[in-house]
Amino acid sequence: MTSIRRRTLTLIIGLVLIGLTILTLVNVHDSNHEIAEVYDAQLATNARLLQGVMRMPLARQEHAQLYQAFNQALGQADPKVDGHPYESKIAFQVWDLQGNLLVHTPSAPSLTHAPGYTGFSDISDLGKHQWRTFVLKDEAHNLLIWVGERDDVRSDLVNRIVRHTVLPNLIGSLLLMAAIWLAIGWGLKPLADLAATLRGRHAGSLEPLQLAPLPSELEPMQAALNRLLGQIQDVLSRERRFIADAAHEMRTPLAVLRVHAQNVLEAQNDEQRRESLNYLVIGVDRTTRLVNQLLTIARLEPGAGALKTQRGDLVAAVRESLVQMTPWVLSRGLELSFECNEQAHQLRTDFAAIDIALQNLVTNAVNFSPEKAQINVTLTFDDDRFELSVADQGPGISESDRERLFERFYSSGNDQGVGLGLTIVQTVARRLGGEVRLENAAPTGLVATLAAPVSAK
Repeated sequence: MTSIRRRTLTLIIGLVLIGLTILTLVNVHDSNHEIAEVYDAQLATNARLLQGVMRMPLARQEHAQLYQAFNQALGQADPKVDGHPYESKIAFQVWDLQGNLLVHTPSAPSLTHAPGYTGFSDISDLGKHQWRTFVLKDEAHNLLIWVGERDDVRSDLVNRIVRHTVLPNLIGSLLLMAAIWLAIGWGLKPLADLAATLRGRHAGSLEPLQLAPLPSELEPMQAALNRLLGQIQDVLSRERRFIADAAHEMRTPLAVLRVHAQNVLEAQNDEQRRESLNYLVIGVDRTTRLVNQLLTIARLEPGAGALKTQRGDLVAAVRESLVQMTPWVLSRGLELSFECNEQAHQLRTDFAAIDIALQNLVTNAVNFSPEKAQINVTLTFDDDRFELSVADQGPGISESDRERLFERFYSSGNDQGVGLGLTIVQTVARRLGGEVRLENAAPTGLVATLAAPVSAK
């Protein structure tokens, strides 16, 4: 793509040239018209003046002497000595109404007979010159006055006007183009400075741009770039945090797995080997659970992607999730129940995220519930909000642990836990724009509630 300067300059100069061309053509047309009007008026005036002279009350002999004096004076005119070059291009002739030529200038075209028309007209002098003529008929004094002017007089004047108009316009256009080029360069300098700043930054630099002073047109661009840099920084921070968390938490399980594997190799009998293998399987399960929850956390982090909302029945979705978990809950010697204040509720939300949160809440309840206890799942709707609660019959939580339970890798009272369950639930709640509440139940147990707004659209 061409540069902004070249595109802008091409457009502006093109418009200027088109405008100047139109103005020049209009000026030439108007000048030609006005010159024609002025010269036509001059022809008519000369004819009237000549008519006034020819009307002088003289005797016939005196008229003849006057005509002879006119012809002699006009014949002696020399433009090179005491006249004007245009003098030979302006002529007049006078006839009587009987067709006799009375007076004429030497430069007048040769006419075989007196014209039979009056007013303005254009004639040709036997193909030599074009003449603009005016004929005045004076019947009272038996006169027919013809005044003419060669067309090249007018065209010469028009050409002079055009030259005097076009040349300054051409020079002015060139100067204007140079001024426009410099003006566009000055106007685009902040953009060039911004580009130079971006090129000069280190590849790993994610600090916000702070360019000042900055034109108002570039402020949204700087804000967008800073927002993009901030998002990139958040992504990199999440990646670094995930790598650090994974490296930190995987170190101990891997070390434990290595110990159990060594115990298997060093076992003295089948019983020791079987015991070490059982511990090895438990360690693998715990490590697998840790990896899965770390991946879930990474997927649910703010900024990791937009909510994948869809319209559906939340009651049916929760019931289906619980059906999938029921065999596992029963295998742990526990009972699972579900209560809802509606049979169906259509809404738009991220059902996959809610399913992840529900699985973690039920898993926590199972891990902390005594044998043969009951886990109650409740779903209620209130205007444009829903609350999904999971109640167990475990020991509950202490006030000192209430806030820390949402910290990553903090686990209290569960040796097999990795301390990410409630962190995942809280992350889901934040993505949905809601919250998580933990409340001790009476006489024993914990009620964990996910509350979030929903949209019916």
